[in-house]
Amino acid sequence: MSSSNVNMQPEGVPAGTTQSEAAEQTNKGFVRSVGLPTAIAINMTQMCGIGPFITIPLMVAAFGGPQAILGWIAGALLALADGLVWAELGAAMPGAGGTYIYLREAFQYRTGRLMPFIFSWTAVLFIPLIMSTGVIGLVSYLGYLWPNMSWWEIHLVSLVVVGVVLFALYRRIESIGLLTNILFVIMLISIGAVIVASLTHFNPALAFTYPSNAFTLNGAFFAGLGAGLLIGIYDYLGYNTTAYMGAEIRNPGRVIPWSIIVSVLGIMVLYLALNIGVLGVVPWQNVAQSSSIASLVLEHTWGKGVSSVVTVLIIITAFASVFAGLLGGSRVPYNAARDGVFLRQFGKLHPRYHFPHIALIVMCVITAIGSFFDLSTVISMLIAVLVLIQGIVQVVALTVLRRRQPNLRRPYRMWLYPLPSIIALVGWAYVYYSSGPLPILFSLAWVAVGGVAYLLWARFVEHTWPFGPKEIKEEYLENPVEAEVSA
Repeated sequence: MSSSNVNMQPEGVPAGTTQSEAAEQTNKGFVRSVGLPTAIAINMTQMCGIGPFITIPLMVAAFGGPQAILGWIAGALLALADGLVWAELGAAMPGAGGTYIYLREAFQYRTGRLMPFIFSWTAVLFIPLIMSTGVIGLVSYLGYLWPNMSWWEIHLVSLVVVGVVLFALYRRIESIGLLTNILFVIMLISIGAVIVASLTHFNPALAFTYPSNAFTLNGAFFAGLGAGLLIGIYDYLGYNTTAYMGAEIRNPGRVIPWSIIVSVLGIMVLYLALNIGVLGVVPWQNVAQSSSIASLVLEHTWGKGVSSVVTVLIIITAFASVFAGLLGGSRVPYNAARDGVFLRQFGKLHPRYHFPHIALIVMCVITAIGSFFDLSTVISMLIAVLVLIQGIVQVVALTVLRRRQPNLRRPYRMWLYPLPSIIALVGWAYVYYSSGPLPILFSLAWVAVGGVAYLLWARFVEHTWPFGPKEIKEEYLENPVEAEVSA
């Protein structure tokens, strides 16, 4: 499963920091120590998890045949176009926080802290909803080993999973690193096993025989494309992780753009191999109806025993995606609160273990609630919320900053500007429309409630715009050393 979360390290210089690393320390205590290979690995780790295992059936059902590969390609094109937006913003403002920094810098002239507050408000919802899809995927694959689970058993297991994740994360960050690495290795093994199994038993007639109307440009085709693009972009989420970690990236003007571009293209190849491989083993009609397609492919190829073993690995992969997502995601509202653009309660650390415990608990509760809904509903809801504030508004922010801060140092400027911005804007609008009436109404309602929360916060807590002066702080114009490209 993908995720657009921040994998933040504790502030301060770590023990054993070399003199050269200390020279690259930012004025907020982070060390610029992440180079291009590591940055690409970070993005791809966040992008690739349980997602394709649970969404291949949805994608095939949306398109009605093996032409579902169009969904992965369309998702990659939108991710790449939007990734170039992230690349310019992240290279110019390489700080810890990503979107809320860009929205703060772009919209502070007219609306003060409103936009970064609203983004943080929506992040508290869409990040745990992404984690809910991981829980749903875990339970669906558990159903392969534990068939005929009742309704209450399914949801009880979901709650237990979230509780175990909360317990595992409720401790010092230093004790989590080894566990995270182990879970990542298991994730790679499970994905690799499915790809190898499918390609060694591949039947081209299954994978490349399309229905007669597969590519007819009619209403059904575009409806399928919209639904497929919605699923596809969900699976690519996470290509922007290094932009969130801008304060820890060495040579951010080069590393952030290339880490985004390479990770999107690399994951596209991986997803296409997985999708084509699956469709070359199992008829697409069966794929569309499966709730544990990877287990079904392995049973067809290597037998029930191997399938059961790899299913266990996929379950662990699902757990890893939820674990890593909530680890990083809980830092997003924390950093926003620390920077004074969100509710102060989220900026508190646990008095003993020193991690953002309030943000973690809130996100775990929302994750548990989201796990009670079906997968397609949760994906539609989270994408609608994400698109409205992060996807569309951030494209606008790039244009605003080009006009408001023309002297901002931009180590990377978007190729063929403004064409990628236009493609991203049109793509996000199409995804938003395709999410359906209920998710659209839900996203608008959530943003409206966030607006009310902002007004109360601005009036009674911060005394800022519109109940006080705007605080114009052009941080990356005032402190250009933060945006310099390291040698």
